[in-house]
Amino acid sequence: MATGQPKPRVLICSQRNLARNLPFRCAHFEFEDVISQIDSADLIAPRADTASRRHVLAKTLAYHTPFAFNPGIQQPPINASYDLFLAICGDPTDLLRVTAVPNWRANCKTAVCLIDELWVTQIAPYKNFLRMLEQFDLVVLYYSQSVEPLRKLIGTKCIFLPPGVDAIRFCPYPDPPERVIDVYSIGRRSEITHHALLKMAANGSFFYLHDTISPAQVSDATEHRRLFANIAKRSRYFIVNPGLIDRKDIRGDQIEIGNRYFEGSAAGAIMLGERPDNAEFDKLFDWPDPLIHVPYDSADIEQTIRTLDGDPEKQDRIRRESVMHTLLRHDWVYRWEAILQATGLQPMPNLSQRKETLRNLAEITIQPGSHS
Repeated sequence: MATGQPKPRVLICSQRNLARNLPFRCAHFEFEDVISQIDSADLIAPRADTASRRHVLAKTLAYHTPFAFNPGIQQPPINASYDLFLAICGDPTDLLRVTAVPNWRANCKTAVCLIDELWVTQIAPYKNFLRMLEQFDLVVLYYSQSVEPLRKLIGTKCIFLPPGVDAIRFCPYPDPPERVIDVYSIGRRSEITHHALLKMAANGSFFYLHDTISPAQVSDATEHRRLFANIAKRSRYFIVNPGLIDRKDIRGDQIEIGNRYFEGSAAGAIMLGERPDNAEFDKLFDWPDPLIHVPYDSADIEQTIRTLDGDPEKQDRIRRESVMHTLLRHDWVYRWEAILQATGLQPMPNLSQRKETLRNLAEITIQPGSHS
């Protein structure tokens, strides 16, 4: 910490040295990076051999017993004091690694845990991991329909917070690039819709960009997000669907809003896919045509695209409004602001500065002639 700089008040516990190769975690690290830019924060990233016998045994014991053992976390004790501790977890099993960090609870006035993926069907199997949340003052979930069932189990304050995006990174303005990709699809997909798009691409004039290898790991999380954003900004259409749309065996009847909706909107790509049957979606994406509804397993996506291609004015309006609303509502700065409000901490000046940058970009977005 440089002389004259405020003493860090936030301690972020990151999984980036434990699970950095998993693509879905890259958005977590992006959020952590934005927090570090707009607040006074220290970031720790514990290490462990996740393939070791010790790690596997500790995780297995936590599944079947109420005993939590250090799975081999290598992290010096926390000696400084902080106003707020934040841990972002991909799923409840990450808690075993977070709570093994020495002195984290004793040296932090308030503790917050954010969990990305927690389905109601998983609450009972994960109950031993989830009881570790009793050490936290606030639990934040990306899945709105899991909030109340979790609160009943742990008795801790739980809130819904939607995912976000680095809207500045994904924003195509002020110099929008040419949208040379017709359709961009990343991650889970319907094979029926996929084959319909492959048929469109077969004539050579339609560029359909999709995964052709298993998305099991990335080489660098920041580089992955930058490339993802740059591709999305150059895409006309972007495939989106609710979380685990093809895994009803895990999600049950639960419908949740995944990161893709925020990322596609931020990039100004017209989103094609299932409109989530979740009341929160209508609140978060309440402008006209935030996406064009295409049922999962639709074989008629070509007709939808051709119809939209015949209405360039509508396309332009959808793109501009989506980017503008994302800049003003769905950047990570607003998610951090919500956590600060929930914990009674005042925002720092850099938070207001980032919001001003977002407002300026939003003004550019809605100016006549600002096509993307």
